[in-house]
Amino acid sequence: MKIFPIIIAFALVALPIMNAAEPSITSKPFGTTANGKLVTVFTLKNSKGATATIIDYGGTVTSLTMPDRKGKFGDIVLGFKTLADYEKKSPYFGCLIGRFGNRIAKGSFTLDGKTYQVPINNGLNSLHGGLGGFDKVVWDAVPSLTKQGPTLKLSYISKDGEEGYPGKLSVTATYTLSNQNALRLVYRATTEKKTIINLTHHSYFNLSGQGSGDILGHVVTLRASRFTPVDRDLIPTGILQPVQGTPFDFQKATPIGARINLPDPQLKFANGYDQNWVADKSSGKLGLIAKVEDPKSGRVMETLSTEPGFQFYTGNFLDGTLIGKTGKPYPFRSGFCIEPQHFPDSPNHKNFPSVVLKPGETYKNTIIYRFSTKA
Repeated sequence: MKIFPIIIAFALVALPIMNAAEPSITSKPFGTTANGKLVTVFTLKNSKGATATIIDYGGTVTSLTMPDRKGKFGDIVLGFKTLADYEKKSPYFGCLIGRFGNRIAKGSFTLDGKTYQVPINNGLNSLHGGLGGFDKVVWDAVPSLTKQGPTLKLSYISKDGEEGYPGKLSVTATYTLSNQNALRLVYRATTEKKTIINLTHHSYFNLSGQGSGDILGHVVTLRASRFTPVDRDLIPTGILQPVQGTPFDFQKATPIGARINLPDPQLKFANGYDQNWVADKSSGKLGLIAKVEDPKSGRVMETLSTEPGFQFYTGNFLDGTLIGKTGKPYPFRSGFCIEPQHFPDSPNHKNFPSVVLKPGETYKNTIIYRFSTKA
């Protein structure tokens, strides 16, 4: 049973009418899912006027407004206008991903000698938690105003055996929009049985503004000297390959479009960038992993993470058929994703960092998207 309507009502009574300089969080209905669950949209606003709207369906960030170099606010994440579109058409726009982000080869893994089969929903493989992943459930939501900024805490209990994964998993995902124009996401999870877990976030960003065209002119710096090359099915081979001398070297600031069309087998497999990079920082330590600059708007996005890797994806499967929230189509490569994570198919690679979670342990994962401008 949801409790947030009572909490929201209390907050609106207890708090004075807020001006533009005061952080706030408000809510309103967003629709009803196909199976009859009510969905609410929450609007977080910080002291600088930046906003993040998040629905409790999939913990999805439906909009994120940040200023450009002239101080003009624009929505920089791709998304839809209606809940029905998120249910039926979404290529994971803005959502929470779990139980296992990215791919598991043939949907199969072994844990303590027992083989588990999870749904195949991406060619021969399982992707982003299967057919009914965390992006497709309605989370319990509790909004609040904190010293850090407006906050939305989402909770979900994934039953033992859900989507084929072992263990009853209790998960929280807490979004905070800070007064320093950063969107912070903190994951916590515990399990009652040994399981695997790999949670991430999947916003498609366009720093020029959603619906404004491709992102090939965005300039990217990745703090990663290695990546995990993939086979034709986009499953890692198990090798940690140096990026030097390849199109995957973004150690120095490079436009996305500079090498994306080179005749490299890895680029052909994914029709662009859709690989996992190995972060140079230590796993478990919060640190900067990526920086993206948009020369057109002056917006800059820095991504910080505690995870050992991250997927850099360039919207290679967008083809103009999806119509965005303002009526504009989303063409090929019109959004990019930075998805902090453990490596794809980790359960099937002993040399990759472990994704096993045991009873008595707490899974911890922090992701920060930090925004600024450049003249």
